[in-house]
Amino acid sequence: MDVLNSPVLNKGAAFPLAERKALGLSGLLPPEISSLETQVSRAYLQYQQLPDAVSKNVYLTALHDRNEVLFHRLFAEHLQEMIPIVNDLTVGLAMEQYQHESRRPRGVYLSIDDIDGIEEAFTNFGASAGDIDLVLATDAEQILGLGDWGVGGIEVSIGKLAICSSAGGIDPNRVIPVMLDVGTNREALLQDPTYIGNRHPRIRGEQYDRFIETYVEAVRRRFPLALLQWEDLAPPNGRRILDKYRAQMCTFNDDMQGTGAICLAAAISAARVRGTRLHTERIVVFGAGAAGIGVADQMASAMVAEGLPEQEARKRFWLVDQQGLLTTETTDLKDHQVPYARPARESSRWKRTASGVGLAEVVRNVQPTVLVGASNVSQAFTSAIVDDMASHTERPVFLILSRPQLHAEASPADLISWTGGNALIATGNLYSPFTYNGLTYVIAQLSNALISPGLALGAVVCRATRISDGMLAAAASAVSSLVTVRHQGASLLPHLDDLRLGSKVVAAAVIEAARAEGIAGVKIGSIERQIDSLMWQPAYSPIAAI
Repeated sequence: MDVLNSPVLNKGAAFPLAERKALGLSGLLPPEISSLETQVSRAYLQYQQLPDAVSKNVYLTALHDRNEVLFHRLFAEHLQEMIPIVNDLTVGLAMEQYQHESRRPRGVYLSIDDIDGIEEAFTNFGASAGDIDLVLATDAEQILGLGDWGVGGIEVSIGKLAICSSAGGIDPNRVIPVMLDVGTNREALLQDPTYIGNRHPRIRGEQYDRFIETYVEAVRRRFPLALLQWEDLAPPNGRRILDKYRAQMCTFNDDMQGTGAICLAAAISAARVRGTRLHTERIVVFGAGAAGIGVADQMASAMVAEGLPEQEARKRFWLVDQQGLLTTETTDLKDHQVPYARPARESSRWKRTASGVGLAEVVRNVQPTVLVGASNVSQAFTSAIVDDMASHTERPVFLILSRPQLHAEASPADLISWTGGNALIATGNLYSPFTYNGLTYVIAQLSNALISPGLALGAVVCRATRISDGMLAAAASAVSSLVTVRHQGASLLPHLDDLRLGSKVVAAAVIEAARAEGIAGVKIGSIERQIDSLMWQPAYSPIAAI
């Protein structure tokens, strides 16, 4: 029974006869001995019969808790279909019911009310220094579509790690999902008698920073070879933490760097279509939060790599937020926004509203070639704004990050029709191909899953001492290389249906970059052979009784 109750060991009806006898399983399983392939087909049939996305999420969670190999094999074979179920908004809907369901605890829960207990928590987890490759943590303050959701945010860490294992070949037995419980500001949770997290408002300031520092130091000491990944932190915290630690250790913020890298990949593809270089683009970013700044940072770094001085690279960006165009006279600039603040004199004669210089006026004066949407302001890219942009840019580029579709700044169908079919589009939402004037347009999806699993795999294989901008740029270029863009209407990014192969290509590029920069911790002969040897495969292994 211990074997059947262990998701790592359990094979269900796939235990062969010899193992059933040796492990004391005779009579505890149906007589038929199934193959893993048969189990996957049966599980997928059950999955398809479920009525809605939340039910499917609950089913996959239960399967994950019962049989890890079967879960990852099923997930790996249906990534395009299941990533939105395991991650994205569906996991948010499931998270709302987190405290109302009896789920198997998975990972490590750390409380800001017990900072001294961090060491004990990792001790109880039971892993030694060489056992862990990836530690993924969230404090769940800014979860897509939900915002602050307290301790239920552990589902974000679990879902992201599932993608890294199924799509990137990171061994699921060598990862740790971490919940950094600092409280919650969601009143519905604080008043819910079934809520199982810290029942107080979020703690900030010095105590928060000490909590994070203690956590980071514990991970570095216990798992010195591990990549430390951050998810769904509020932008000020995420930026501050990344800036503090990225030069000291192998760490990565998916919301900022992953989002920036996948947008860079789309921009590289668009530049290939147009026959231009990235450093010549004029880029307006609408929404200056974690995602918007992450996009600007990665693209600016790529411009520097093309030979543009850093200050000149930042001058290629205009950021518009709630207070309008960010300038040196904007009074409430965040630290991460300051490098992109435009000189106030530049827009002194531009038309203003009560909230400053608006998006339409910025587009009219800047004449951008790339427009990034990271605001969650529905339909903000109006036909007038798009017409203005298209009037001076033959193939305007639109990178729309806002999700779900309800919050998107514009729909691909509108952008294509408004520009006479000339728009180059990538969006965070999944859209079906769109036909315009007899030509089919395939809309690229800005999914971090195209970047993060391969980046993590590459960093783990070469034991990178840090994640550099060069490694991120290499990952973006590798993703762009996986698509052919010479045909009108072609997608700027690859699909998710063969993500494991794409992750191998990304990992190889990341390792090459790390090796060139001298930050690979181990020497690697054949990169492809080393990746193949270390990529975890969702397959059953023999189990012996001892």
